[in-house]
Amino acid sequence: MKKVLSILFLALTLIALSACGIRQKQSSDTWERIKEDKRVIIGLDDTFVPMGFQDKDGKIIGFDVELAQAVFKLYGIQADFQAIDWNLKETELSNQTIDLIWNGYTITPERQKQVAFTKTYMKNVQVLVSLKKNSITKFSDMKGKILGAQNGSSGYDVLENQPKVLKQYIKGEPVLYDGFNEALLDLQAGRIQGLLIDKVYADYYLSKEGDRKNYNIVKGSFESEDFAVGARKQDKELIEKINEGFVTLLKNGEFQKISDKWFGENVAPVELMKEK
Repeated sequence: MKKVLSILFLALTLIALSACGIRQKQSSDTWERIKEDKRVIIGLDDTFVPMGFQDKDGKIIGFDVELAQAVFKLYGIQADFQAIDWNLKETELSNQTIDLIWNGYTITPERQKQVAFTKTYMKNVQVLVSLKKNSITKFSDMKGKILGAQNGSSGYDVLENQPKVLKQYIKGEPVLYDGFNEALLDLQAGRIQGLLIDKVYADYYLSKEGDRKNYNIVKGSFESEDFAVGARKQDKELIEKINEGFVTLLKNGEFQKISDKWFGENVAPVELMKEK
């Protein structure tokens, strides 16, 4: 009886180990799982105009949304979008709540320690937006004034990492917002005097709102940023498939079509264009 129980215990142990191995393989091989499910979950800040945001009917639209859909359509995969707390984006990715971060996501040294990135598909720069009546035409004009920024954003990162560019002038610490909509309302109400924001957002939002003439947009000496898609470190094949998708979309003209729709020009960087 003892021998039978020992054999039974050994068999159950082997089965458990095997199942564990299967789960580990599934969790570490995201591309295979995505191919099988024909579905990929993309995390985004759904207030980031024009990259990924909700329209008046609550539908998520934007440049990144259409680009992601076009890439995965090449593989017969549906791209689903999930709004997340942008300040916890890497945690959401690590916990496998989402498969990708794709929403004007800037490559930084800090993020590269946690996340694997695709090739750069677009360039961006941080700008200072203020009401024209406040006569802020350069960063030093923010001396003693209150600045707003998005919590967990690349703009906040460059503000902290390059304090002599802008932070040295402002009053106290910046006011942090979860999304730019609330920040812009506070700017209009005078609760903050300047807002550090992605240029792509500022240009699109102010032009669509029709009150561009009421604002100053100041580009300081912050370096340009590289937008790329973020994945888990082990998801090398998934990254490779997205990179291949970018090149295919450039070759068939779909990348340019999407880009023209949202920006009126082809925003693909030179480096990516060379692979076409």
